[in-house]
Amino acid sequence: MSDAPSNTPGEGRDATAQPGELEALRARADEIGRAVEAELAAASPELGEIEAYRVGHRHLQAANLLQLVVPASAGGADVGDLAPPSTVSVRALVACRQALAYRHAMADLAFVEQGLGSFPIALGSADAGLLERLSGVARGEEIPALALTESGAGSDLSGVATRAERDGDDYVLTGSKTYITNVGVADFYTVLARTSGEPGERDGLTMFFVEHGAHGLSTRGFQVMAPHPIGELFLEGVRVPAAHVLGEVGAGMDLALANLARFRITVAAAANGFARRALAESVAHLSRREQFGRPLSSFQGLRFDLAEMDTRLRAAELLTDEAAAAVDAGEEATAEVARAKLFSTENASWVCDRAVQHHGGAGVRVGSVVERLYRDTRALRIYEGTSEVQKLVLAKHVLRHTPAPGHGGRA
Repeated sequence: MSDAPSNTPGEGRDATAQPGELEALRARADEIGRAVEAELAAASPELGEIEAYRVGHRHLQAANLLQLVVPASAGGADVGDLAPPSTVSVRALVACRQALAYRHAMADLAFVEQGLGSFPIALGSADAGLLERLSGVARGEEIPALALTESGAGSDLSGVATRAERDGDDYVLTGSKTYITNVGVADFYTVLARTSGEPGERDGLTMFFVEHGAHGLSTRGFQVMAPHPIGELFLEGVRVPAAHVLGEVGAGMDLALANLARFRITVAAAANGFARRALAESVAHLSRREQFGRPLSSFQGLRFDLAEMDTRLRAAELLTDEAAAAVDAGEEATAEVARAKLFSTENASWVCDRAVQHHGGAGVRVGSVVERLYRDTRALRIYEGTSEVQKLVLAKHVLRHTPAPGHGGRA
């Protein structure tokens, strides 16, 4: 395993090209990531994904970095000019996720899930009790989970079939969710359920705050190729107070999409962190490993690989920075986010694949850094909008905004 320079998350960048606050955040996140990586590297091979997740969460909590995923108005960090107090700064999240992912996926996951699962409260509730729970998230005292996906509703959330029926002062939720990150560790869930209409209809969905310990709620974990807490959520007549509706009844789809719109671009940042670590591992290995009497780094074909890895990664970082700045500025950044998410996640898989190839047999040995990175990157092309969905979004934008031949300009 190679060690990286202290400015690894922005390696190759001009530090003056970003606000000083972001450089400081990268440095803080990198320090936390180093601690998580070191503790997990020294842990028993039998350490489970839940225990590993808690290692990442504990270090983030101790360093107060989790405050960044909650708006300042609800107990989160004041990020100055990066974002108003009512929301979170996407540029700050991007800076942290790239730095944390460079070190270890569990540090990155524990960071982003605190925001992804709790931000619907900031978007949709003025209830004092729920806002206090949001403050608990910022302090790391509570762990949230976002429960959208069902067996029949993934990329198309209109397929959500979980029902929420009004009964007096409560709603009664019945249904199931799957591929829910933080199952096994979450203290509460933000759940998308149907209050009217039928699966396939966009209207009639509502977001709810649901306690983990609610009667009728149960979970079941399963394993995926990059281990982390994930599984199924079962709701069998779970009663939820009407005060725990998030946003307007029937407007849950808009709230869910607004939540994803704030956090989707950070997936690209995580991908870039994984890819930059893979590049560093390749450089270190090719520089020290000799074949045929000379370092592998002296072979032209492998040098071409490194050049392409570096160029593609830099392009991914620039696309991510552009999209994050646009979202923070309140712009309609649908195309920018889709470009960055598509290119960064696809590129990370390619970069990590090349890194495995450079390491030869050592690259496919379970426990090596590049083997871990290869598995960590794969899911990024699926969750929070598959690559295919991003292409559809971009194609729509291109068809609508590309100038006619002879008019010049840019789409």
